[in-house]
Amino acid sequence: MTPLFETLLVLVLLLNLIALGTSRIRAVIRTVAIQGVALGLMPLVVHESLDLHIILVSLATIAMKGVIIPSMLQKAMRDVQIKREVEPFIGLIPSMLLGAAATAVAVILAQFLPLDDAHGAGLVVPTSLATVLTGFLLLTTRLKAISQVLGYLVLENGVFIFGLLLLEAMPLQVEMGVLLDLLVAIFVMGIILNHINREFSSLDTRQLSTLRD
Repeated sequence: MTPLFETLLVLVLLLNLIALGTSRIRAVIRTVAIQGVALGLMPLVVHESLDLHIILVSLATIAMKGVIIPSMLQKAMRDVQIKREVEPFIGLIPSMLLGAAATAVAVILAQFLPLDDAHGAGLVVPTSLATVLTGFLLLTTRLKAISQVLGYLVLENGVFIFGLLLLEAMPLQVEMGVLLDLLVAIFVMGIILNHINREFSSLDTRQLSTLRD
């Protein structure tokens, strides 16, 4: 692992804490976009030799995670006119503390996984696990649907980081399929956002409980 790659992994961990510690949805979108760009650069720096396969994966990741999806979420935020996550289930400071604890647990857990020395000694697995846990926290502790979409994106970023261990073994078609599935999921979530806002004039997912009546 190159020093630049390790730096990008540390950046991802810091961005996880920033996403957990801010209530401004626009700031969280930008944080996730920066994280997406960092993930897109990782395939270029993790290997000494570059080929067309790796370059295409990197460009597609930057375009999808760093530009297209954040732009879609920015537009959705403007359309529904919301700016902040006002009343999360868990406050911002406790969320950051939980994120820090999740990172520590991920580092400890990675040491017990059956990995070879090259993968087990680096930050790839701890960063992947910590990012998945951060996404799960955003999904479960935020009430606004857009914030939950962002949690899904962060969780998927963690899966992507783990997939870097298999970059040379995985065919390009599989990786492009993952990105396509992500885009389709965002479109579906966009439709859900529109329906929630139209029916309840709010993106607070607690309103969905009224459907039981």
